[in-house]
Amino acid sequence: MSSERAVATCEKPLQHLSLPDWHARMIQLKSVAYCKRAEAFELRHSARNLRNETRIQTFWDTYHNNDKLSDRVAELDRWRETMRLLLKRVNDEICALKEQKSNTERDLDALIMPLTVVTDAISMRDCRLGSELTYDDGDTELKNELCIVESNQRLLRDQSQGAWEQLNRLQEVKFKLELDLTDKDEAQAIDQNQLGVNEHCSNVTLKTEPLRVPRNACTYKNWLEYCEELVAFAEKNLADSAAVRESLFATREKAKNILKAQQDRTAHTLRKRIFETQRSRNELEYQLDKMKEEMEKCSTEIDTLEQACNDAMESLKVNETRLENRAQRSGMELCIDESFHGLSSEQHQLEATIKILREKISATRTMYNGLHELSKKIDTDLQNKQHSLMTDIRSLDLRARLASSEKPTQTERNIQLSHLDQEIPKT
Repeated sequence: MSSERAVATCEKPLQHLSLPDWHARMIQLKSVAYCKRAEAFELRHSARNLRNETRIQTFWDTYHNNDKLSDRVAELDRWRETMRLLLKRVNDEICALKEQKSNTERDLDALIMPLTVVTDAISMRDCRLGSELTYDDGDTELKNELCIVESNQRLLRDQSQGAWEQLNRLQEVKFKLELDLTDKDEAQAIDQNQLGVNEHCSNVTLKTEPLRVPRNACTYKNWLEYCEELVAFAEKNLADSAAVRESLFATREKAKNILKAQQDRTAHTLRKRIFETQRSRNELEYQLDKMKEEMEKCSTEIDTLEQACNDAMESLKVNETRLENRAQRSGMELCIDESFHGLSSEQHQLEATIKILREKISATRTMYNGLHELSKKIDTDLQNKQHSLMTDIRSLDLRARLASSEKPTQTERNIQLSHLDQEIPKT
């Protein structure tokens, strides 16, 4: 019975769909296909819009960034020019200040000769003797000149020290400007190079953390404040340096004028003192000559008085001899007559005359001795005045180096400092 079963009755062991289900499935697939195509169309449309928007956005972002880079390069160029001009001014100011400082140091070195001259003059005038060693106007003016020279030395030394400190500050400004210029040159080169970078350039790759903030980075506001402060700092130091240069020049000229006026005053005082000493010396020479004449007259008068005293003594001897011889008379002839009275009167007169002459001789000798002592004092004072006169004349001649000394050139100064005077042939 099983051999008679038809083949058509054999079916797959799967679920079969009915025809309505089949039609429903077709309708469902069709609607799903329409939806998917619509979604794909919308996706493609949105993708196309996104591509256009991103391309346009990228284009304009690149354009704006290029403008910003160009503006940044231009701003850097302006600041570079400002810094370059400031650096040139600073270099010029350094050269000018160094020149003024060198002039000040040369003037400071030139004060060695006036200092030596005035100290030698003071030491020389201290060698005066006796009553000539006085605190006169010449001594006062020399000491005033010494004080002025020392004051000028201190003043110029302080000014030179101030110029040296200002030079150090200018060197600091120069270093900062050069460093800032180097940084700006490097930054401008980098920003200028970025203007030419595009997708076709080599070495254009993805970077690790491109949005990281580099270490020691600052804001644009801080950068701008730093540039402005650097410019202000440089301008302030330039103004201070100009003031220092003017102060150096004014101080040097003022010191020269004060010293020159004091030197003229000292020279005039010394010449006046020399004139006064010469006048006193001439007066003493005249008095000494008159004293010598008077001493000669006194000596002659003493000799005359001694001769008169001797003559009176001889007359006294004669009178005493007469009296003694008449006393030898005898008898009534030994009487007191007019001759005795005359001889007695002559005796008294001669004794009084001899006494007076001896007193006059003693007084004349005392006067002669007084004149001799006074002449010795006058002679000593005259020698002191002569020595003082020669001292003042030598002091005045010593000061002639101040008028004859010329300011050496830098080449001559270098030759003197290097001791090449003997090696250079003289024309």
